[in-house]
Amino acid sequence: MHAQRKALHNELHARPSLYFDEPAHVFHLAFLGTAAQCDALLQRCCPDTFEPDAAQGITQLDGHPFKWERHAEFFTLTLVMPAASSELNWTTLPQALAQAIEPCQQQIINSVQVIVRDETGLDLACYGFKDPCGSCVGGGDAVVWSDFRLTEDGTSRFLFINRRLNAYRQGRMIRRLLEIETYRMMASLALDNAKALSSQLDTYDRTLVSLSERNVASDGGNAKALLEDIAQLSRQVVGSTVKNRHRFSATQAYAQLVFERLGELRESHVADCQRLGVFIERRFKPTVRYCTATEQRLEHLAESVANLGELLQARVQVEMEEQNAEILRSLNARADTQIKIQRAVEGLSIIAITYYLLSLLKLVYSGLHTLGAPLSAREALLGMAPLAILILLVILLRIRKAKEH
Repeated sequence: MHAQRKALHNELHARPSLYFDEPAHVFHLAFLGTAAQCDALLQRCCPDTFEPDAAQGITQLDGHPFKWERHAEFFTLTLVMPAASSELNWTTLPQALAQAIEPCQQQIINSVQVIVRDETGLDLACYGFKDPCGSCVGGGDAVVWSDFRLTEDGTSRFLFINRRLNAYRQGRMIRRLLEIETYRMMASLALDNAKALSSQLDTYDRTLVSLSERNVASDGGNAKALLEDIAQLSRQVVGSTVKNRHRFSATQAYAQLVFERLGELRESHVADCQRLGVFIERRFKPTVRYCTATEQRLEHLAESVANLGELLQARVQVEMEEQNAEILRSLNARADTQIKIQRAVEGLSIIAITYYLLSLLKLVYSGLHTLGAPLSAREALLGMAPLAILILLVILLRIRKAKEH
C-alpha cells in the first residue's frame, strides 16, 4: 500500500461539522496567526486532547462540544452551548472560551454568534435586528435572519430557525453560514492592499507616460539613461506584483468559496425581505471586483513597461546595426583603396625590377664584349631575353602566392 494511501483517503472525512439539536448558542471565532500561536491557543482551550500535528479536532470545552480547525492563513474555534428556550437571547462568550482567547484578541478576524431555535413562540423583534435580511434555506427546511451589523465587541449575529432539519443537516447548514462569514472576511483582507496599490499605480502610470514620451522624442543620445529609468520602473512594478500576488490570489480563492457556499444554502424568499445571499453578493462582489481590477491593472502595467523596454532595446539595436554597417562600409572603402594602392605599387615594382634586370644584363653583355667574346648585340639580346622573362615570371608567381596566403 502506498505510504500516502490512508492520509489522502481520509481527506474525505476532514473538517467534519458539529452535529446537534436545537436550541443552542453557537460561537465561532477565526484568528489570523502563525502555527505557534494556534498551538498556544489550543493548549489553553483543550490541553488534554490537543494534537499538535492534527489539522482539526472535536473535543469538549467546559463540558460543551468544541471544534478547532487549522487553515492555510487562519485557524477557527467553534463552541456549541445547548440552551433552554427561555435562554435564547444574545449573550457574551462563555467564560472559559473568553479567558482562553484573551491573549489573541488582536488576531480575531471574524466573530459570529448563532442562536439556533425552532419556530415556537418566535418574536423576531426581540432579537434587535435593524432592517434584517432573511432567507429560507435547505429547500425551506430552515430560516436564517441577520442584519450583518457588528456589536460593540465586533460580533456578527445570526438567528437560525430550524423547521424540519435533523442534527446532521442542521450542523452542515450552520457550518456553511460560518464559512461564508469567515471566507468573506479573509477575501476582504486584500481591500486595503488594493487601495494602497491604486495610488502607487497612478504614480507608475504617470511615469510610464513620461517614459513613453521620452522614447518617442529621443534622438538616441540619451538611450542609456532612458533604459535605466525604464528598468527602475520595471523593478518597482515587479516588486509590487510580488508583494501583492499572494493576497490577490487568496482573495479569488476565498471569494469562490463564499459564492459556492451561498449556492449550497438553496435560498428562497421570506416574505418581502431581502435574501442573505443577495445582500452579501451585492456588497461583497464590488470588493472582489475592485481587487481583481487592481491586480489586472498591475499585470497590464508590467506588460506595458516590458513592451516599452523591448521597443527601446529594439530601436537601440537598429541604430547600432546602422552604425556597424556604416563602419563596415568605411572599412570596405578603405580596403578597396589599399588594394588599389597595392596594385599600383606591384606594377611599379615590376617595372623597377625589369629595369634593373635589363641594366644588369646589359652590364653582363658589356663585360663579355670587353673580354673579347664574339657576341653581337642581337645575339646577346636573344640569349638574355628568355632568362629575363623567366626571372620576371618567378617573381610574379611569388607575389601571387604571397597575396593568396
